[in-house]
Amino acid sequence: MGDSPAIVQSQVQAGDQAKGEGMTSENGTELVQYKWWIQMVIYSIFVLCSQSIGTLLGRLYFEKGGNSKWLATLVQTIGFPILIPFLLMTSTKNNSNKNIEIKKPPFLIVASLYTLLGLFIAGDCMLYTIGLQYLPVTTYSLICASQLGFNALFSYFLNKQKFTPYIVNSLVILTVSSSLLVLHNDDSGEHSNKTSRRKYMFGFLSTIAASAGGALMLCITQLAFQKIFKRESFRLIIEMSVYQSITATMAILIGLFASGEWKKLDKEMNEYKLGKILYVLNLIGTAISWQFFTVGSIGLIFKVSSLFSNVISILGLPVAPVLAVIFLHDKLTGIKVMSMLLAIWGFVSYMYQHYLDDLKDKATKKGSTSGAL
Repeated sequence: MGDSPAIVQSQVQAGDQAKGEGMTSENGTELVQYKWWIQMVIYSIFVLCSQSIGTLLGRLYFEKGGNSKWLATLVQTIGFPILIPFLLMTSTKNNSNKNIEIKKPPFLIVASLYTLLGLFIAGDCMLYTIGLQYLPVTTYSLICASQLGFNALFSYFLNKQKFTPYIVNSLVILTVSSSLLVLHNDDSGEHSNKTSRRKYMFGFLSTIAASAGGALMLCITQLAFQKIFKRESFRLIIEMSVYQSITATMAILIGLFASGEWKKLDKEMNEYKLGKILYVLNLIGTAISWQFFTVGSIGLIFKVSSLFSNVISILGLPVAPVLAVIFLHDKLTGIKVMSMLLAIWGFVSYMYQHYLDDLKDKATKKGSTSGAL
């Protein structure tokens, strides 16, 4: 016995309504993905550009007469005031949305986290400064590629990152890439005597340690997003950048005054080869660059993962050596070229794994959608 016209009409209307809701949901998903990609591009540009600029300006500081390790470390964190207007803007925006209740973590836990990360950043920046002082930009940048390997290792234990053949291949290649530079010896005679050779090894080991520390810090940051904050907002990215930079800056300032290096800064500025104005502009430019790097790095952790944030950072490493060869006249030896090619190979290996994961996710979503229909 057939259905009555009223029932049939009701079923058709229900079907049309469900179809309309499905289209609305699909459009909303596409909008979210579009916004996500825009944010990804912005954060990636921050990381790629600011990392190259900050590295070159840091090396230029030492080459043209700068000698203060503490000052070179300080400018990596003291640029946080430029982010305060963004913090105030997001605060005003949040006040207009008071109907959204967000459960905040305990103040003591958040304060302890920012203090820990700030002190960690201070020590890590000092290690990076030592490496940049004693190593050419090309060597320094290539050694920093080892951070991706450390990050994958820490991600496995802290963030439940899965190892695949392509990721393992990436780790091995990047390890070999940085290890090759231990054998490096400039033809210029810069490391010909034992003292210079010791400085080179000290710079090498400091950069390796800084890379490991930076990787651990990225993983801890991702863990904090997952376990402590449990929310997504641009304000949280700015807050983390500002508060951990404040802690790091205070720790470095204590080191600067305790070491007595602050007494030599006036003489250093007067004797700077490029003049006082460019001395100040170098420090300001370095501070701004590294602060944007911090925002971009935390933003990528926030949107994807600590490992992906590190991959984008590693992607920008070949840029600094090329610019250093052009502007600072660094030598690009055969070992450095081989190390750079291996680093790029390691990066491509990881990105291919990311591509495979993306295809798998799309296939899974497509299958679940077909099953629902």
